[in-house]
Amino acid sequence: MFSSMRNDIRVIKERDPAVKNTLEVILCYSGLHAIWAYRIAHFFYRKSWFVTARFISTLARLLTGIEIHPGAQIGEGLFIDHGSGIVIGETTIIGNNVSLYQGVTLGGTGKEKGKRHPTIGDYVVVACGAKVLGSFTVGEGAKIGAGSVVLKEVPPYATVVGIPGHVVTRRGIRVAPSHNENDVDLNHDRLPDPIEDQIAALEKQVALLKQQVVEMQAERHLPELKRAVNFR
Repeated sequence: MFSSMRNDIRVIKERDPAVKNTLEVILCYSGLHAIWAYRIAHFFYRKSWFVTARFISTLARLLTGIEIHPGAQIGEGLFIDHGSGIVIGETTIIGNNVSLYQGVTLGGTGKEKGKRHPTIGDYVVVACGAKVLGSFTVGEGAKIGAGSVVLKEVPPYATVVGIPGHVVTRRGIRVAPSHNENDVDLNHDRLPDPIEDQIAALEKQVALLKQQVVEMQAERHLPELKRAVNFR
């Protein structure tokens, strides 16, 4: 137990540049408090003391603003930064060295029974306000952009942005996997924008078409076409 607690503190100190000392982490980090409360609640949940487990998780939510269902399965090295508003559902499975930011929801859809929440692979980063809804897998090393709504499976080392979430790649190059906690990529602000890329491509194509029409007018001397099309 104490080994896990020391590891939780170490993870925060390594990934949050705002940390000044260990005492600050222990006293002031609500994400850490929520994880510790979850571990206690999860122990009772596994013993089928469901009401006790839910009561502990409810108290933790009131104190931290983070709701982690005691039935969730969470691996080592979870980092919750500015965790207010985070919701983690009952059948969620979270791998090792995952990072969650403020307002993330790992939720289900509808009233189906059984596995209804997502499975989050190792080294995944889910940015502020993202919603991952449904029973599917987010592959190892994936990034979910801020405000995205993910409704289907995400391949490993992919980046997802938008509503609904679109899988995009970094210039078509697959990112090499990392198995070192110090190499967790937390740069969730530098993500590709497929919509912006499409608009830029359309603007380039329109400019090219305009240039071609101008050249055709100059060659064919069609004054009536000039009057019909305004190129100003």
